[in-house]
Amino acid sequence: MVIRVQYQNDKFDYVNEFTLARLINTEEIKKFYRPSDEEWVTIGADPVRGTGGHYAGPERRQVRDAA
Repeated sequence: MVIRVQYQNDKFDYVNEFTLARLINTEEIKKFYRPSDEEWVTIGADPVRGTGGHYAGPERRQVRDAA
């Protein structure tokens, strides 16, 4: 999937998901367009989904018996 981004210099581009993650981490973009919500997401002001973190709680997912 390609995602529209706005760079710090106000230029626009389309990037893939991997490039978007890098641009967010390196603070090279101001905004990106989230098609699922049909809105622009401003970096530093709006919530941005992360890659998650380490979960230290109990396992809650069901595990099927492999037998």
